[in-house]
Amino acid sequence: MSEQRSRFSGEKILIVDDEEVIVELAGGLLKKSGFDVLSANNGEQCLQMVAEHQPALVLLDYMMPVMNGLEALRQIRRDYPDTYVVMFTGKGDEEVAVELMRAGAADYLRKPFSRGHLVKRIDTVLSVRQVEIENRELLKERESLQSEIQQWNMKLEQRVREKSFELEQAHKEIIQSEKLAALGHISAGTVHEIRNPLNSINLFAQLLLTADDIGEENQSYVYKITQEVERIDEILIKMLAASPVDNSQLKGVNLSEVVDKVLHNYHPRIEKQQVELQLNIDRTVPLIKADALEVEKIFTNLISNALFEMTDGGTLTMSLQADAEKITTSITDTGAGIPAENIPRIFDPFFTTKEKGTGFGLSVVMQIVKSCRGKIKVDSSVGSGACFTIELPLFPDSVH
Repeated sequence: MSEQRSRFSGEKILIVDDEEVIVELAGGLLKKSGFDVLSANNGEQCLQMVAEHQPALVLLDYMMPVMNGLEALRQIRRDYPDTYVVMFTGKGDEEVAVELMRAGAADYLRKPFSRGHLVKRIDTVLSVRQVEIENRELLKERESLQSEIQQWNMKLEQRVREKSFELEQAHKEIIQSEKLAALGHISAGTVHEIRNPLNSINLFAQLLLTADDIGEENQSYVYKITQEVERIDEILIKMLAASPVDNSQLKGVNLSEVVDKVLHNYHPRIEKQQVELQLNIDRTVPLIKADALEVEKIFTNLISNALFEMTDGGTLTMSLQADAEKITTSITDTGAGIPAENIPRIFDPFFTTKEKGTGFGLSVVMQIVKSCRGKIKVDSSVGSGACFTIELPLFPDSVH
């Protein structure tokens, strides 16, 4: 009658005993059940065989020379968690059994053992091993999925933060545009009315200066009046610059030529302040559809502000590059930089930190950039200068 094969046939089982009779008897029984049987006769050899073959199960004698079974058991369970151990003991002592189970044995058998009892106990241990290994794999998979979910959550939170920041920036830009539009409409309707009486004041002041009996002290007062009139007139001119752009005046504009023109105008001041000029200008950038005079104001205001921050020398860096979608230009100085609390307000009309500033320069720049459907941003910190970057999109109807 043929022996019934175990459902775990093919698994490797290592028999470790210093009694050759036990090794031969157990090995024969297990081979008939379909197991791949290995053998060793002491604890050290056992550990070598486990390291080399990593069997599913070790049948390990409790009492052996060189290294006893208990020490071998502890090392196997520590270093090879997927290898289970069933202990052989001939003592029949319950305290020994408890010690073995605490050390990690899956089961123990007292010598002598019957053939059927041996195979049945081995199948039981291998069944438990299979379930526990599957559970460990499931736990690993769960941890992996939890880690993946956590990473997705982090990515989602990051995207939410990014979108929230974009919405916040878009909201700020809308408010900024509304401020500039309101200022432009108010300016266009009132500046001319203000300048008429202002011109009269200036004219009468000039007449007073020519009077013979004005006196030196009064003459200085009148002179101050004319200076203040001129200052008011400059403010009004800048208010007019914030008015909406007339789209009928848009033409093909070569930005590199505009940069060259503005730099030429500021060349004496750049030399006087001993400012080093570094240019990275792509002369092949396509033309954009814009008002050339308006675009010139962008570079005039930004370069003027940069030079204002470098009266004792520094480096002015200008870049102009294009890709398939946009033209990007940047103006960078090595001045004192902008305090963090001021950055959200620098494009607001009337905001200025200059003693005699009007607060219109950057507002005008923002208005013109928006009229070109572009974007402007600033990167700065105190002591590290400032970099203004402008992106102007290329439209399908751009002039080439």
